[in-house]
Amino acid sequence: MSFQINNSNSKAYLFLTLAALFWSGNFIVGKAASFYEIPPFSLNFYRWLFAFLILFPFTFKEVFSNKDYIFQNLGLFFLLGITSITIFNSIVYYSLYYTQVISGILMISTIPVWILFFASVLKIEKTNIFQISGVILSLTGVLFIITKADIKLIKELEFNKGDLSMVIGMLSWAIYSALLRKKIHPISQLATLEIIIICGFIFLTPIYFIEMSLGNKIVLELPFILTLSYVVLFPGIFAFLFWIKGIDIIGANRSGVFLHLMTIFGALMAILILGEKFMFYHFLGAIFIIAGITLSNKVKKNA
Repeated sequence: MSFQINNSNSKAYLFLTLAALFWSGNFIVGKAASFYEIPPFSLNFYRWLFAFLILFPFTFKEVFSNKDYIFQNLGLFFLLGITSITIFNSIVYYSLYYTQVISGILMISTIPVWILFFASVLKIEKTNIFQISGVILSLTGVLFIITKADIKLIKELEFNKGDLSMVIGMLSWAIYSALLRKKIHPISQLATLEIIIICGFIFLTPIYFIEMSLGNKIVLELPFILTLSYVVLFPGIFAFLFWIKGIDIIGANRSGVFLHLMTIFGALMAILILGEKFMFYHFLGAIFIIAGITLSNKVKKNA
């Protein structure tokens, strides 16, 4: 029995590590997409359109056979789709037009703390002083990054809109992860992902058409094809499946810790591939974020 548990945990750790790696790559590719002026909401639209089409042959029978269960839980599936597919992924691509990968990835690293917070708010788990302190410290770290530790920016309220929108993204993904923990679905991870894609896609479609109407159109050239290929297969399908599977094996809180790997993977790739620099305000933000995460982990040990 002990061997099976350890083996199961090892699989979860591998799944979650790969998910973090693929999502880190998503930030790099998303930033590259901004260089080629690939519209962010359109990129997200085609990412999930093709992910849906790829998964459809493998999931449609299970989805249709469980339609009664799906309709009974449609509200939850819509919330999962909106927070992950519609908001988070669109926001990431949009934010990277205006902010550094390192800034975005550091803010995303606070998500495990916010998962604990929203799990408490949604009455999925209890909270205590350690979690509250962790949220405050992590938020302080995020504020250092948003303000770039510059008093002048604070006084004049001249914040980078990419940083501000990334805050919305990180909160959205935290809500998604907490909701994913709320209920264990009697359907496969593939079918669950397909349902979430469909629900999120319903709300993403009008945003895509609005972006197109504003003159932001996709150009079918090699940069878009390569970008789309990566975001559909790796962060789009594989990472989501690995994340769902990891949560299924070891739970949302323990899984959330693996998102910290995105900070390492993302920062290294941003420095090596994009030539970004790790600034002093990144350092200040990281200190408070790490302190917040450490305190939040204390919740789990005392829960």
